Amino acid sequence: MVSQQPAREQWGSRLGFMLAALGSAVGLGNIWRFSYVAGESGGAAFLLIYILCIIAIGLPILMAEFTIGRRAQLDVVGSFQSLAPGKPWVIAGFMGVASAFIILAFYGVAAGWSLFYFFQYVFGGLNVAAEGASADFFVNFHTSPIHPLFWQFAFMATVTGIVFVGVKKGIEASNKFLMPLLAILVLVLAGYSMTLNGAGEALSFLFSPDWSALTDPAIYLAAMSQAFFSLSLGMGALITYGSYLSKKEKLPGAAVGVASMDSLFAIVAGLMIFPAVFTFGIAPDSGPGLVFITLPEIFSSMSLGTVYGLTFFFLLSAAAITSGVSLLEVAVAYFMRQFEWSRQKAAFIIGSIIFLLGIPASLGLGVWSDITLIGGRDIFDSMDFLASYIFLPLGGMIIALFIGWGWKKADAFEASDFGDTLLGNIWIWLLRVFAPVGILLVFIYSTGIWTF
Repeated sequence: MVSQQPAREQWGSRLGFMLAALGSAVGLGNIWRFSYVAGESGGAAFLLIYILCIIAIGLPILMAEFTIGRRAQLDVVGSFQSLAPGKPWVIAGFMGVASAFIILAFYGVAAGWSLFYFFQYVFGGLNVAAEGASADFFVNFHTSPIHPLFWQFAFMATVTGIVFVGVKKGIEASNKFLMPLLAILVLVLAGYSMTLNGAGEALSFLFSPDWSALTDPAIYLAAMSQAFFSLSLGMGALITYGSYLSKKEKLPGAAVGVASMDSLFAIVAGLMIFPAVFTFGIAPDSGPGLVFITLPEIFSSMSLGTVYGLTFFFLLSAAAITSGVSLLEVAVAYFMRQFEWSRQKAAFIIGSIIFLLGIPASLGLGVWSDITLIGGRDIFDSMDFLASYIFLPLGGMIIALFIGWGWKKADAFEASDFGDTLLGNIWIWLLRVFAPVGILLVFIYSTGIWTF
């Protein structure tokens, strides 16, 4: 029997909940990861499959996570223990907590890079006038054994501080400030990018599909993985955030709003980045270095490039913070309940552990680069692969199967606010059949169990 806990914290308003959930979804995945994955995967064809994955798989699972959290009013592990006591569905909860540790460990490394670049622009910008100088600058920085650890620590300290304060005064208050600001900044930067000479080519790249690209199974893997990473699915963040929501609030509208705004944010981020890429003759498939190597060279060639660079990396850093907060909250909420820790104690201890876990990920890009783990990947990429291609899809599949098969249909209808309607029945069918099959196919392809 669960011991008596203090009264559960709640969001101050529906808007605060939606902005926090959107903050969880909008992060490096929408800007840094989306830009290079879209570039590597053919642009418009990838975008089309990505949107379909959001509608047919991402949105139903997002709705399922909100439903589970709001009904149970507990952390991700406690939710499954409460709704299905003694049954193996709780595995999804433990995978969510594990994902929070793994993802935030390597995510904090990349987020630290963004903070470092932001402060470089605050103090005058990067000196990348010479060809290739930005690549040398980035390599020298992120392979250093000490320098990136300082910025990783700064990021984790910021995230831990916000979670330390609490749901209303920390998480909700920070998102109410940062999310509207991010929306304004990304629109301003995208508007400026659309005045560049490469805007037409960028629009064609993003919105005129090369249909032959759809024959490559890798594009479906990339789109599914991006949808999960972008929406924060399968990691327990949305179950945890849903648990702080009053039962009087309606879930379907909130779920559609979060998924729509998250996808729109990713597309506008593409409109912000790719016009500059094409204007300056940069290959769109430049990979993860697109943001940290290519864009600083572009900024140095632009009038007001320092202002543009400062604004962009503030946007990137702030987005990383809102997502980092949601990841840390998953683990903190679990440890608060399980060990009866105060929020402050849990935030400090878990934040410190995750920072320590991130140290090997950072060193694995430099002095420990000869260490390889999963499939010959370095430590950073192995952590990314384990979370993005294994834990998140499997966690999402278990959540879908739980709502679709593990719960009584009438209970799912009532808890979700759908009721026994056409939309409710479509939602259940997607969770019972379409989402699990799609996730399973992507999982077995990504792990090499079977190739198409």
